[in-house]
Amino acid sequence: MALDWKTFPSLTALRAFEAASRLQSFSAAARALNVTHAAVAQQVRSLEDHLGHALIYREGRGLALTSEGTKLSTALAEGFRIIDVAIADLRATDKDAPLRVTMTPAFAAQWLMPRLGAFWAAYPEVPLSIHPDKRLVDLRRDPIDLAIRFGNGIWPGLEAEFLTAAHYVVVGAPSLLQGRVNLTHAEMSAMDWVIEQDWPEALAWLKSFGLIPEAMNIAYIPTEELALSAARQGYGLHVEAAALVEQDVESGALIVVGSIRDDSLAYYMVTRPGPKRAEVKTFMKWLKAAV
Repeated sequence: MALDWKTFPSLTALRAFEAASRLQSFSAAARALNVTHAAVAQQVRSLEDHLGHALIYREGRGLALTSEGTKLSTALAEGFRIIDVAIADLRATDKDAPLRVTMTPAFAAQWLMPRLGAFWAAYPEVPLSIHPDKRLVDLRRDPIDLAIRFGNGIWPGLEAEFLTAAHYVVVGAPSLLQGRVNLTHAEMSAMDWVIEQDWPEALAWLKSFGLIPEAMNIAYIPTEELALSAARQGYGLHVEAAALVEQDVESGALIVVGSIRDDSLAYYMVTRPGPKRAEVKTFMKWLKAAV
C-alpha cells in the first residue's frame, strides 16, 4: 500500500517525538538531535495537533506517554530500527565489509570452528565476522547477514533453508561409563545427568526416549557449552545434537549410549527476504557442502 504523503506527519516531528519518548526528556532529545529544547517541544506539539491526540505529558521532572503515545513510540522505534538496518546493509556492500553470521555458542564451537579453516583456505577474499549468541537475534532489526538456527524452519518474515538434520544422542565420558556402552533405561535413569537449563526440548526428547526426567538426578548447567564441558569431565550423561559432539565422539572424549531422532526439527540457514550479497551466497553454498 502506497503512503499518502499529503496526510503523513512530518518526519522531523516523528523523529523528535521518538527521541523524546525514548529518552523521556525534551532536553535529552534536543542534545541527541543537536537542536534546541524548544524545537523538540514544538515538533511534538505539532505532531499532536496533526494526529488529534495527546501523546506525551510531564510527570514529575520527566515525561510520560499516553496510551496513544506508547503505541506510536513503539511503532516508530521499530520502523527507524528497520531503516537503520537497511542503511547499514547498503553501506555494507563495500568490498571490505565482513559477512556477519550468528549462531549459538555451542554450534560455533562444536560444529563450525573445526570446519572454518577449510572455508578460509577456499575463500580468503571473504571477510567473516562470527557472532555467537544464545539470544535469538532479530534479523529484521539487527545488522546480521545470516543466522544458523535450530527449529522447524518456520520463522515469519524470514527465509530458511535446510542445513542439517537434528539427530540427537545421549553421550557420556569414558570415566563415567567405565567400559559400558549398551545402557538400559533403568541404568541411565540411575546415573547423574548434566543438561543446559531453560531447555525444555531436552526433557521432551528424554521422555520420547522412554526416560522420566522428573525421577532423574539432573544438574542444570547455565549454558550449552558448559554442559558439554561437564559431560566431558564425566559429571553425568548429556543429551546433545549429534552434529555438535561428532568431534568428541571421533576423539573418544564422549561415547554415544543412546540415539534420539526428531524429524520435525533441524538446523537452518536463515536470512532476510530479498537479494543476498555474493558473500552470503558463497558462505551458504560452502555450509551445505561442509555438512
